[in-house]
Amino acid sequence: MKIVVIGAGGDIGRPVADELARDGKHEVIRVGRSRGDHQVDITRDDSVSALFKQIGTVDAIVVAAGNVILAPVQHMTAADFHRGLQDKLLSQVRVALIGQHYLSDGGSITLTSGIAVDDPIAQGSHAAASNAGIEGFVRAAACDFRRGIRINAVSPTVLIESMDRFGPFFPGYEGVPATSVAMAYRRSVEGVHSGRVYRVGH
Repeated sequence: MKIVVIGAGGDIGRPVADELARDGKHEVIRVGRSRGDHQVDITRDDSVSALFKQIGTVDAIVVAAGNVILAPVQHMTAADFHRGLQDKLLSQVRVALIGQHYLSDGGSITLTSGIAVDDPIAQGSHAAASNAGIEGFVRAAACDFRRGIRINAVSPTVLIESMDRFGPFFPGYEGVPATSVAMAYRRSVEGVHSGRVYRVGH
């Protein structure tokens, strides 16, 4: 399988790419904003289109990129919220909408949401809205894709590896190792499900 992993330098994307490449069954193309085999800005249509034109047909697309805004709702403006939606929600949807045309028959797309949609946290209104949008898109898009194309999402709780940065936002939460989260992406890529949200650690 030829698999594109976008966000392959991040806390989730790196172990996902490593897991998918581990047994040598797949050709894993690592893509990041500023490093990797290719670079892309997933907030821009032209950048995403150029990426897939360069890579060509693939069998699976994994998106482990996009940032949420963690801030008190009373300090957030509509412009802040919109900017965050562009980064987390709309960027992943953009990759799916453009990338579908470069998928082989029976190919798959895996997006990334997060625990804040199910278990709201302080300063997490943007994270909850973005993650809910991703999950809603996945469930509905699965009904529309043709040619056997599948789409799923992975929703992890906070990673052990990210506790130094995000732990204060998740008091009392037990983190999960990134290697466990990576297995959910393998399940999506190599499995048969579509329209599923794989929850890890919650």
